Amino acid sequence: MVFRLANRFTANISKAGALASALLFWVPVHAQNSTPMSLSDRVARLEQQSQNQTQNRVDQLGQLQQMQTQMQQMQGQIEELQHQLQQLQDQNKAQYADADSRLQRLEKGVNANPAAVAGTGGPAPATSAAASANAPANTAPAASSSAPAAPAESAAEKTAALNAYNVAFKSLRAGDYVSSSRGFREFIQKYPNDALTSNAFYWLGESYYATTNYQVAVEAFKHLLSQYPQSDKAPDALLKLGYSQLEMKQTDAGVATLKSVLAKYPSSNAAKLARERLNRLSQQSAH
Repeated sequence: MVFRLANRFTANISKAGALASALLFWVPVHAQNSTPMSLSDRVARLEQQSQNQTQNRVDQLGQLQQMQTQMQQMQGQIEELQHQLQQLQDQNKAQYADADSRLQRLEKGVNANPAAVAGTGGPAPATSAAASANAPANTAPAASSSAPAAPAESAAEKTAALNAYNVAFKSLRAGDYVSSSRGFREFIQKYPNDALTSNAFYWLGESYYATTNYQVAVEAFKHLLSQYPQSDKAPDALLKLGYSQLEMKQTDAGVATLKSVLAKYPSSNAAKLARERLNRLSQQSAH
């Protein structure tokens, strides 16, 4: 009996101890939850904020790098466009290099000897005004073999024709193609039988060709070839006719015309240029 009571007492004491321990554990936890944030929590929160800021900077850096990449791509496109523009300019210079050199020779020839017959290098009157004035009355002024038969011109008419021709030619030399084409048209209308008329048709076509008015240029070159087949400008007119057809995307006709330059005038400078153009076309088609 005494032993049983002792056990109950011991059990009650154990329960009381466990309850006391639980109370002691609960009180600090409750107190901790009600107190302000601890230093470690503050540090953790600051670290989280720092991580968020770092991530934002990383995102901004990525956006900046993306913008830089886009700018580099745009720069590449600009450089490519500049390269294409330079290629077009180089092609344009190559097309007119031969014409420019001939124009210089023409200008020097006209200024140095205005009485010379129009030759391969360029235009000049068949006879000077002074020579016509000193010629016998029954002798007609010499005329170009390429021009149609025409009544003899007076010295004044020849002088006026030469002046009109030179004005149009100087406009062409200066790059004023509008004034040049107008001047050559007026010359042809006013002096249709002059020794320089065939040359005027050629330079009229050149004026239109230089302003990319290829259809009208074709008409001028074709008129020269049909009306003045023996003209010294016929090889160049046939060459530029082929060039104009190519520019108008008439590739078959243009190639055929350039080949006819080789066949009709194999030793001319026009044939050399035609051969070079045909070679370039062949290379382009191969690629």
